Amino acid sequence: MSGGFPVDLILFAMIAAFLVLRLRSVLGRRTGFERPRREDGAGYDPRGPRPVESDQPTLPPASVSPASQARVSVPDPRSPVGQALMRIRGVDPSFEPNGFLAGAEGAFRMIVDAFARGDRQTLRALLSDDTYAGFEGEITRREGEGETQRSEVRAMQEMAIEAADLRGTVADVTVRFVSDQVNLTTARDGSIAAGAEAVTELTDVWTFQRDLRNPDPTWRLVATRSV
Repeated sequence: MSGGFPVDLILFAMIAAFLVLRLRSVLGRRTGFERPRREDGAGYDPRGPRPVESDQPTLPPASVSPASQARVSVPDPRSPVGQALMRIRGVDPSFEPNGFLAGAEGAFRMIVDAFARGDRQTLRALLSDDTYAGFEGEITRREGEGETQRSEVRAMQEMAIEAADLRGTVADVTVRFVSDQVNLTTARDGSIAAGAEAVTELTDVWTFQRDLRNPDPTWRLVATRSV
């Protein structure tokens, strides 16, 4: 268009501004899966920020995760699972179920991607010893067979906290993920060994665990199953 400012550039600028604001809203809040950075900027500070004490811990209402448009379900505070979540919050006042689910989604995507790529370093940081041993064993088997894994989480449809438990200061939270994925394993000769190119809806139930008195804020994956 002549004599005026290109409309397409205006649209691109608006889209870019929206994405920047969206990323800031997601990355600028602590979800429970990040490691706090040291004050000098080198690596992570194991001490982390201290939680603010709360005399009467309560659970906020369910809301949509800022990281996606997935349906989010948090148990009623009066239910057994809701009571367990409030006990967790009583030990760690920084715990917040909706923020936890946002972090759980990020961990889910990272772990699925790292497992497909054989990224042992990322898996080691996010998995318990026993869970890592199972994942690492499958990666080693794939490498020996010359197989290549492709896994893509195309969309997260639903996330729900299904169970929670607190034993002393050790907390477990179980999350049900319903996602649209592409999972494909190719053999050494390029043929399809398992899976397909089609997008499939999958339901996974993962349990995350953390010692709430440990200054490391990472919740590690301790159990997985498919439904």
